[in-house]
Parts: sequence; structure tokens; C-alpha cells
Amino acid sequence: MPQNCLYCENKAALDALMIKIADLSVSTLYLFREQSHPGRCVVAYKDHIGQQFEIPEEEWIRFMLDTRRAAIAIDKAFHPDKINFGAYSDTLKHAHWHLVPKYKDGFEWGGTFEMNPKKTYLTDEEYADIIARIKAEL
Repeated sequence: MPQNCLYCENKAALDALMIKIADLSVSTLYLFREQSHPGRCVVAYKDHIGQQFEIPEEEWIRFMLDTRRAAIAIDKAFHPDKINFGAYSDTLKHAHWHLVPKYKDGFEWGGTFEMNPKKTYLTDEEYADIIARIKAEL
């Protein structure tokens, strides 16, 4: 098992940043706890692969379909004006996508989203409501 991989070790660091929503075809969908962008999620590939281009082609297609499925669910649940896709991470070598709903009258409209602005955290009940809304559309 890779050392210090947020997704593979699935320890307190992951739980502090995200809440698992569902297992998808070849990935896991998480709700990002910081919700400056309502409905923000992460889709993480099931295996420890650092670069998306290193995923075998058939699996990469399934990963992209999982990401699309999650984005459609977020769109149906929250009706954002745009969903930004981000595949960053110089130090966390595990293939994943950030799905960031953007709203014209909301935080950071018109610019690149901040990775973790640490501005908006919710109650357990509010997280559960968001998760239920997304799951209903998966």
C-alpha cells in the first residue's frame, strides 16, 4: 500500500476532508466537506495510479463515465451555472477529479476555484441532505 496516500490509506485525513457518497464503476464519489461551492465532490479512481494517462484505456473510459455520471447527478441536484473539473495534485499521486459546481451569484464565479478555501462547513444533517440529493440522481 502506498504510504501517505489520502485515498488508499482511507484514514482520518480523508475523513477530515471528505465524506463517502458511493462506490461507482471504477471509482469512489466523495462529498468535499468544504462547501463554498454547494455540491462540490471528488471522484477518486479505485486503484493507486498517479497519473490519469497511466490508467489502462478501458478503465480510464469507465473512470471518465463515472466522473460524467457524478457531474450529471450534481447538475440535477443543484442546478449550477457551470461545473468545473479539476485534476490537480503535484504531491498527492492518486488519480482523481474535483467536481466544483459554480454559480453566477456565488463564490469565485469567473475564476479558478480555490482548492480548499476553508470558509463553509456544514452540520451533519446538512451534509446528509446533500448526499441524499446527489444519491437520488446517481
